[in-house]
Amino acid sequence: MLEHLLGHETYRLAKTMLDVTALRHEVLAGNLANVNSPGYKRMDLDPAFSTQLKAAVSAGDVAGAARLTAGIKAEPGGGFRPDGSNVSLDHELLELNRNALSYEFLTEYTSGSIKRLRTAITGKTA
Repeated sequence: MLEHLLGHETYRLAKTMLDVTALRHEVLAGNLANVNSPGYKRMDLDPAFSTQLKAAVSAGDVAGAARLTAGIKAEPGGGFRPDGSNVSLDHELLELNRNALSYEFLTEYTSGSIKRLRTAITGKTA
């Protein structure tokens, strides 16, 4: 029974989104680590993932959205700095904080759902 509930599409989608958020955190941390590397091109998730995710959710295909995988892509174009890099410390820190908030929301959503499930089974809170 528990496998059925945790295998539900919304849980699988939440897990996918947690995995994607963790991946993006790694990519952004890599950008920060290379902020002073000449010629380094900023990396981020492939924008196609976001487009595919929105399309699947809009179509009501939550199961399809849960099966999507995100790729990593270098930001196109030349660097805006004299050393050829296109990494901005301020931008990366802002994106890292936004990503951390997304991860926190997703973990709260997932743990809240599990707590509600536990309460329904045991009849006790906390």
